[in-house]
Amino acid sequence: DVLLDVPVIRQLYHWDCGLACSRMVLYLHPVSDDEFQRACWELKLTESVWTIDLAYLMCHLGIKHCFCTQTLGVDKGFKNQSFYKKHFDTEENRVNELFLKAESKGVGVKKSSVSVQEIQSHLEQGHVAIVLVNAVVLTCELCSQPVKYCCFMPVGQKCFCRKPDYQGHFVVVCGFNTTTGSIFYNNPAYSDVCCTSVNNFEEARRSYGTDEDILFVFKES
Repeated sequence: DVLLDVPVIRQLYHWDCGLACSRMVLYLHPVSDDEFQRACWELKLTESVWTIDLAYLMCHLGIKHCFCTQTLGVDKGFKNQSFYKKHFDTEENRVNELFLKAESKGVGVKKSSVSVQEIQSHLEQGHVAIVLVNAVVLTCELCSQPVKYCCFMPVGQKCFCRKPDYQGHFVVVCGFNTTTGSIFYNNPAYSDVCCTSVNNFEEARRSYGTDEDILFVFKES
């Protein structure tokens, strides 16, 4: 029913899928590469980018947004997950502080669960959304090869890690078809539009570790 013409932008490293997704949604609001890079530098976005960081980035660029999540801060249970373990101790206080200061900084954050129907309604109006998913669960019906579980290393780099239980990854939801029960999304690890079933999409975005994070981005500034 809906398929928005969102450009697919590849991530450059294993950690910058969220920044690649942010650049994709900025097709609604022309922002120069220099302006984008300057914003990332001013916000000190390094190798650990959380959804709240992306919300701050949208705010910094003057773009209307709404970040919905199940947890206003860091879930301490994530410390036991291999995906979060490396940066958890250094990131916990930083991320919690971003949540605390969000309202005063003009960053739109709301504690709520979002239905797939709400996401579809958002897309129908020409808006887009960045969604945090468990890439281990998400499967594309169009890709000939499954997504690598190795943190999406650039093409040509070998990975020797085992399949984890959870691999956090950002994608841009760009369309849906109610007849086939499909969801279309741009995966920054690939160069084309991907497609999955609503059931698979829901399982991937509601997996433990995602907090059901979704960043709605609007056409209006």
